[in-house]
Amino acid sequence: MVLLKIGFLASHGGSAMRYLFGAIQSGELDACVSAVISNNRDSVAYSWALEAGLNPVHISAKTHPGAEHEDLAICEALGESDTVVLSGYMKRLGPQTLARFPNRILNIHPALLPKFGGQGMYGDRVHAAVLDAGAAHSGATVHVVNEHYDEGPILGQSTIAVEATDTVESLRTRVQALEGPLFLKVLKTLSAQDPVTCR
Repeated sequence: MVLLKIGFLASHGGSAMRYLFGAIQSGELDACVSAVISNNRDSVAYSWALEAGLNPVHISAKTHPGAEHEDLAICEALGESDTVVLSGYMKRLGPQTLARFPNRILNIHPALLPKFGGQGMYGDRVHAAVLDAGAAHSGATVHVVNEHYDEGPILGQSTIAVEATDTVESLRTRVQALEGPLFLKVLKTLSAQDPVTCR
């Protein structure tokens, strides 16, 4: 087993980040938090990371005008990270960040990809689409991030049945309950492998 150095990016609640940090603290995941970045200084994720002593960094179009400057700032802030976890991060990553961490930037999507993914498919929009389609199952997918929304290789999925009584809110709650454990399972698999050296 190797020690993963995880850099987190979050825009809102950062629920997966908080779950994984708990697993690190308990010793269930052999990892450390190497960086926390948020594009939203008013987010729950940012304030939680501050209280947890994780020294979050605010990087956004306001702090770094221009996509290239923002991309470079994220690369620099990730420091010695060897794995990047997106925990509800709502912005597309730039080419410099993607090139620095090939196959080591991971995201969780609240549906069973490749269905119900792509640009504009996030949050409750996904759950509404699942219900509107009459899908029998939904769940969560951890995948590698590349230059296309939700099209990177799938690393793991957890599935639940869609109930006849499900609403967007109830489906969201049940899918969210899958996300932390699924992300943990994927990262534990990665920690059994040699980490990619940062470029």
